[in-house]
Formats: sequence, C-alpha cells, structure tokens
Amino acid sequence: MGAASHVGAVRALNEDSCLAGTHLAIVADGMGGHARGDVASRLTIEAFQVLADRSDLTPADVRRALAAANTALLDDTREHPERDGMGTTLTGIALVDHFGSPHWLVFNVGDSRVYRLSDTGLQLLTHDHSEVQELVDAGRLTDAQARVHPLRNIVTRSLGSDPAPEPDVWIFPPNPGDTFLLCSDGLTNELDDAGILALWRDRTTASAESAAGRLVTAAVDAGGRDNVTVVVVRLAGEHTDDGALATTGPRSRFLEENR
Repeated sequence: MGAASHVGAVRALNEDSCLAGTHLAIVADGMGGHARGDVASRLTIEAFQVLADRSDLTPADVRRALAAANTALLDDTREHPERDGMGTTLTGIALVDHFGSPHWLVFNVGDSRVYRLSDTGLQLLTHDHSEVQELVDAGRLTDAQARVHPLRNIVTRSLGSDPAPEPDVWIFPPNPGDTFLLCSDGLTNELDDAGILALWRDRTTASAESAAGRLVTAAVDAGGRDNVTVVVVRLAGEHTDDGALATTGPRSRFLEENR
C-alpha cells in the first residue's frame, strides 16, 4: 500500500484522513468546515485503527467499525455542540475471510471512491451518494455536466448521522496483481479518468507509494481546490482479468447478513 494526502492549494485545513493497514485501507473526507470535519475524519480513522494490523479480518469486523465510527461522531457532537453538523464520507477496501476463502470487501458511504486500476482501463467500483449522482442516475445530467455542477459537493449519505447511514458493499474474489485506488473527491474533481490513467501508466509510478504521491501532486497542480487524499493498494502477483467484477453489484445487506 501507498498513501498520500495534501491540504490543496486553497484550503487552510486538511479535513481528509486515511489509513493503510495490513489488509485494510480507508479514506475519510471530513465535512463541516467550522464544525470540524477534520475531527470527524480523525474519529473515523480511530474507529478502524483496531483493525489496522490484523490479517484475519471478517465482514463483521468492518460492520462493527462502521457502527463504532458513526457512534463516535454522534457522541462527540453531543459533548461539543459547536461541532454540530460535522460528518465524513468513508470509502474502503479490506481483504476478508468470506465463508472460508479470501475476498475483497469494498464499502462506501458518501462520494469518496474506490477504483480498480489496470493497464487497459480504470473501473469505478463504488457509487457516489450525492445530489449530482442522483441527477445522473435519473438521466437529467451527463457525467461531464456532473463534474462542474454547483451541487457536486452535496452528499446524501455520510457518517455522523442519526439514524446511521447504510453503506454500499461489494464483495468479490481476489486476483494476483489486483490494484485499487481509493480517493477523496479532491482527486476526481481535478483529474478525469483519462488523466488518472495516464499518470498510472507512467513508469515512475512503479510503487504504490510513488503512484499515490504523483496523483496527489497532479491534483494540486491542476487547481487543488480541495484537500486531496489517495491510497493505492496492490496485491502481489501478475494481474489477470477474469471478469469477476462484471456481475458484482452492491451488496447492501451483506454486512447485516455476516454478523
């Protein structure tokens, strides 16, 4: 794994946080400004920190950490009323034991994203919970229009809400060479898919760490209007594409079913 984060060229405070553990990576993009979105993302990371060094993760572990993160934000807001309104997106990937065999578990709340990277393309695995994505889904906006729409930063689901948000979840088997990109919207608001893929194909991004760093730097150089955070995850081995994701959709009840 490799991770990089930058406050950007405009903001004074970095409200993003990330975690790259043994078999777990997450990105949290805090919201709230004066309500301390940086606190929201930090508390979320702390809730997942107990899983960071584990190599025996299960879907139930992820479910419990998600619930603990949401509770931590609500408890903090009650203790500090001036932070009312803080929240955070959360996206992540974990290598978990699923009925006795390893599987990737991708989870998402909000508009931070997980992509699958390969030499041939960039595949978005998560689905944004945002105002503009709802307009795209309804056929009222194109993807290109959504990138510049004034509502593009309004999320419809986030941690720190009561009742707790329902995460989208995807599960699929691993392949040697699998590579994933986790990011806050500070990356995707500055770089389109073609730009991300071009940087990915650059030979100087041989390591996960260098790839994450170059993507963050490129987003800042392109305008850096928001905080930018990237985590790159690679599974050892040579990549093979067996189409496993082609029929893999959101498993909204998966975490509930695997308690």
